Amino acid sequence: TSTELGHYVDVLASDAYEGREAGSRGGRAAGDYIVQVLEDNDLQPAGEDGGYYQPFGEGYRNILGLIPGRDPELTREYIVIGGHYDHVGYGTAQNSFGPTGVIHNGADDNASGTAGVLEVMQAFKSLPEPPRRSILFAFWDGEEKGLWGSKYWVEHPTVPLKNVRAALNIDMVGRLRNNDLTVYGVRTAPGLRQLVAETIPHQRKAAK
Repeated sequence: TSTELGHYVDVLASDAYEGREAGSRGGRAAGDYIVQVLEDNDLQPAGEDGGYYQPFGEGYRNILGLIPGRDPELTREYIVIGGHYDHVGYGTAQNSFGPTGVIHNGADDNASGTAGVLEVMQAFKSLPEPPRRSILFAFWDGEEKGLWGSKYWVEHPTVPLKNVRAALNIDMVGRLRNNDLTVYGVRTAPGLRQLVAETIPHQRKAAK
């Protein structure tokens, strides 16, 4: 619901998480909060050593949770739905156009996308039965430092890359207006552009 979306954004973008810089105290606290939400929704851990985290670098952590598919054959195929949860902390001249040394809350970038991923996860969990394919929910760390988290996962995948059928990344959706949705990368897989073109107009019409 929109209320739940707003709640997640309010929490993640609060001063308590100090701008969620990757590897920082606030960034790690934000990660712990996301893991708590996954645990509360009974998501299967899909990180390393039976947990939700995939550590890398100097204190950075991707977060991975799984809804196993119900089809005995297709459960070995994966749809990845993700977004980065880190932001820029207190800001520096290299990563901020505004004043530095103050908390950069990152409500849009990317508390909004993180909230979206959490809500999609909850929507799948509320279905009468799981989807046929497995859904991997990924919360990337270190994106603001150079896409570090997603790059690390591709280099050290927690599921076979050859079995990933599609990947959707949700980033900066907090300022969408008038039921407009911008979708990038529609030419990255055969048939994807047609699928998006056929689906979105129907959704807009239904919304009206």
